Amino acid sequence: SAYTNLSFLFQEFKLIFPNGQRMNRGKHDIGTLVKASKANGVTDLLIVHEHRGVPDGLIVCHLPFGPTAYFTLSNVVMRHDIPNIGTMSEAYPHLIFHNLNSKLGLRVSNILKYLFPVPKDDSRRVITFANQDDYISFRHHVYKKMDHRNIELSEVGPRFEMKLYQIKLGTLENEKISDTEWRWHPYTNTAKKKRYLSME
Repeated sequence: SAYTNLSFLFQEFKLIFPNGQRMNRGKHDIGTLVKASKANGVTDLLIVHEHRGVPDGLIVCHLPFGPTAYFTLSNVVMRHDIPNIGTMSEAYPHLIFHNLNSKLGLRVSNILKYLFPVPKDDSRRVITFANQDDYISFRHHVYKKMDHRNIELSEVGPRFEMKLYQIKLGTLENEKISDTEWRWHPYTNTAKKKRYLSME
């Protein structure tokens, strides 16, 4: 069911971020959530939006001063829907950022990078953010060494695509008065041709 899928996604997001805590928003407004997060030393507040139980948006708000990045989510596949799923590691992951080499791409990489603690050298967990045509594919693997030359990758999920549509300079509760650093304009003549996150 849709509700079950959303519940799974929240559980899996908590697994993605080793030091993350799940909060039920309930009837709390954004200002209350941001204030509570700041008071408890939270570095980033993530909000997942859904439509009929299907996740379709992600907001990443860096605390205490911003920025706040807004993404659409698509093609979300939960762990239990991935065949031959690997065993989830709780080690802090190594991060790979592929084809995010424009000024905006590097900005997005930094926003995403600070969601994760620094891993130990021997961590066998890898999270990849791979950009193609301004869609960022999120992939999550563990690996084991087969011999001194070869490794074996196992996908542990979940997987999804992210598309950046806005960056605000402030935090989420000040959304209406914060300056917009960048916004995607899909209706301009060049929007379909131009690539923003890479140098292509």
